Amino acid sequence: MAKKYHVYGMGNALVDIVTEVTDEFFKEHSIEKGFMTLVDENRQQQLTNAIHMPSADRQCGGSAANTIIGAAQFGASCFYSCKVANDEMGDFYHDDLISHNVSTNLSPGSHEEGITGKCLVMTTPDAERTMNTFLGITASYSTKEVDETVLRDSEFLYIEGYLVTGEPGLNAMKEAKRLAEEYSVKTALTFSDPSMVKYFKDQMADVVGSGVDLLFCNEEEAMLFTETKTVDRAIEALKQKAKTFVVTLGSKGALVFDGSEEIKIDPFPTTAIDTNGAGDLFAGAFLYALTQGKTHAESGCLASLASSKVVSKWGPRLDEGQAKTLHDQLFS
Repeated sequence: MAKKYHVYGMGNALVDIVTEVTDEFFKEHSIEKGFMTLVDENRQQQLTNAIHMPSADRQCGGSAANTIIGAAQFGASCFYSCKVANDEMGDFYHDDLISHNVSTNLSPGSHEEGITGKCLVMTTPDAERTMNTFLGITASYSTKEVDETVLRDSEFLYIEGYLVTGEPGLNAMKEAKRLAEEYSVKTALTFSDPSMVKYFKDQMADVVGSGVDLLFCNEEEAMLFTETKTVDRAIEALKQKAKTFVVTLGSKGALVFDGSEEIKIDPFPTTAIDTNGAGDLFAGAFLYALTQGKTHAESGCLASLASSKVVSKWGPRLDEGQAKTLHDQLFS
């Protein structure tokens, strides 16, 4: 029997505030470039006061949310489990999800008191993105937000690696994975960011456990997790932890392991101006294609094409109708 949802995603609900800064801005404010750094509310307020807010773009985000919306743009039926507060940003987040045809556990007017999480996404002229995140109420995302009934009626569970930073989120990751295995739902995990593997290695390994069906990571994350010095060695080590996986290689494309063979995914020519969300969209397009019966090679090709388009524009999303155009470019 066909499942209601192609992908059930879980992750932090963060209102993304996307802006462009210079390397000098990082020096002035002691920001570690290229990483996601967790900050408190006061620190984030200092930084938002320092940027030019009128030129910043606001949208519902978080790594897994970007992936789920990306999959939905291509036509996948998606559900996103997350947590926001009973404030204006929380209402904005819910409405933005719904506008992208994503079902959710959120219900306006029923959120807890608190502050909805926000992520300041700073892009430099070299197209690299740096994030400072105040988790707010999403730091208390827990097993209560895991909808067993919906998860059971999904083809894939997609888990965001950023949830490992707190015990409630970590427990939710493990419980969702347990339920997915009980109901024969395939589990996909993304490491999300090198800092998650670098500073929360034991927790991430606990989530991976005896293995996952599909893993998404970049080359740095792959080497950090497997404690290897080369991508080739990391790939061999990952075969013991994931039935299938994708290692994104930036401008060099990606490497996909389909369970039996390694497949090189070529990059598509592009001029990158903003890499924010490239990995998230890669995962979204890949999951969409995979749930439509495409091969791992075909899925990787669509994901690579989608990523090449999203890095050539500001923001982590494709433009309206662009997903269909890319799909037809490859498969019609």
